[in-house]
Amino acid sequence: MPFALIPFFLLAVPIIEISLFIVIGKSIGILPTVAIVLVTAVIGSVLLRYQGISTLMAIQREVNAGRMPGSELANGAMIVIAGLLLLTPGLFTDSIGFLLFVPQIRSMIRKFIASRINVEFTGYQGGFPGAGEAPDPGYRRGKVVDLDPDEFSEQAGDGFSQDGGRKPGPALHDRRNDDS
Repeated sequence: MPFALIPFFLLAVPIIEISLFIVIGKSIGILPTVAIVLVTAVIGSVLLRYQGISTLMAIQREVNAGRMPGSELANGAMIVIAGLLLLTPGLFTDSIGFLLFVPQIRSMIRKFIASRINVEFTGYQGGFPGAGEAPDPGYRRGKVVDLDPDEFSEQAGDGFSQDGGRKPGPALHDRRNDDS
């Protein structure tokens, strides 16, 4: 859904809510209509608590099994959205909220969204060697001398290669011990 449609929905939803409230209020009366809105808020909070806890337990099971809890996280997000829609006063938002509590509806929405997005994961596995581990083969131990830029100069033919051997090329000369 393009972001340009968001202002349209922000304007359309209150108009739909007011229209439904008027139509249903004329049909069954104003007090029963208000009661329906209040009861759906209570039912929504109960469903949010019950299904939310169930979803958190499913996420924990997936994590403990070493699997990525992707669908469980998506379910959890939709359950939170459903709960918020049910807590929002209105008949239209309540209808959408109740639909999001149906697992088959959430599954269809999840599959639809998954077909629309492409996610690439990249990662780096590594870090610092722990106690007793061998360091990287490219690592070599040596004396470290910390010099300021005015304390050294480059000289040709006295450099070191990555593997620790000498190679011709620029090298650093320590000026701190020069008598000149």
